[in-house]
Amino acid sequence: MENNSLEKIVFVYNADSGKRNAILDSLHKVLKPSTYNCNLCDITFGILHEKKEWKDFRTTSGYDMEFLHKDEFQQAYASKFGHRFSFPIVLAAVSETLEILIGTEELNALTDATSLIDLIKARV
Repeated sequence: MENNSLEKIVFVYNADSGKRNAILDSLHKVLKPSTYNCNLCDITFGILHEKKEWKDFRTTSGYDMEFLHKDEFQQAYASKFGHRFSFPIVLAAVSETLEILIGTEELNALTDATSLIDLIKARV
């Protein structure tokens, strides 16, 4: 993908929005990490805060980024893209369409923020 055609990178967590869900997700990470189903959340956030390495990349990369929970994504993009994506996922907004930058399976195989950052840099 040519960087000049990239409008923004859209990150979609496999979690729903809201304080209650955030608390439940944090508890899930601590109590049953092996069954937690959002590796994007796990890679970019600790229990209470955004991980430093990820935050540094996010704030200095120069990429326009949008972060959505799956319910927010489905509400914002449902009319145009329906339910054709699985979550978590990283999408590239290019010419009024969304392309998969990092699919769910590949994202779930990543182990840390460094691998996510490296993959984004390689593909954008």
